[in-house]
Amino acid sequence: MSGRFDRRVMVVTGAAQGIGRRVAELAAAEGARLVLVDIADYVQGVAADLRDQGADVLALQADLEAWEGAESVMARAHERFGRIDILINNVGGTIWAQPYEHYTPAQIQKEIQRSLFPTLWCCRAVLPHMVDQQAGVIVNVSSVATRGLMRVPYGAAKGGVNALTVNLAYEYAGQGIRVNATAPGGTEAPPRLTPRNTEAQSEQAQAWYQRLIDQTNAHSFMHRYGTLDEQAAPILFLASDAASYLTGTVLPVAGGDLG
Repeated sequence: MSGRFDRRVMVVTGAAQGIGRRVAELAAAEGARLVLVDIADYVQGVAADLRDQGADVLALQADLEAWEGAESVMARAHERFGRIDILINNVGGTIWAQPYEHYTPAQIQKEIQRSLFPTLWCCRAVLPHMVDQQAGVIVNVSSVATRGLMRVPYGAAKGGVNALTVNLAYEYAGQGIRVNATAPGGTEAPPRLTPRNTEAQSEQAQAWYQRLIDQTNAHSFMHRYGTLDEQAAPILFLASDAASYLTGTVLPVAGGDLG
């Protein structure tokens, strides 16, 4: 249990499944002390599995779409470990896939709330701790969907994540804090334990979603979805000392699609 992240304290949000879980598993194998955060109680099982493998893990359930959730998580992480070295912001994801004219105002607000605000709040909540340390790394998980079909509000949210990444990097570089992002493309993952959208899908909705899939594959030079390992590895590279001269970078991880 030693490697690039030996004794580093890493907070991973959206850690119950998908990319977040894989990041946590790989970081644990390289010695990270982990704070795993998710709104779902599945995160407790992930933490238990990693503890069985010898990792030092704190699991927290919180709603990161609200400031209070993000503030509480960072406070509890700092209380437990005394510092926060790395923050991986991984909460977000498309809820609906449809032409923009079909989005209701409530749907638009929900997409922005889900895919922008957890990153905004968590960055704000962690920064005082990193400023006190005069050191820290933030890696935001954005998306190449900033140029895509059928998800304008989600793309707008991830465009906000990109702007946040660059502005924070500029503002805090002098205080030893690096801020980067990856922009994943389509990613193969097990079925979600809790679907983002529990509504019954009409034939029209299924056709719109298929357009999204077709566009994703067409814009990738490799014409395929990536794997969880192919997404987690660049995130952990940016979090590591190997990326010590990188900040303000949004790295597309989409088989050649630059977003």
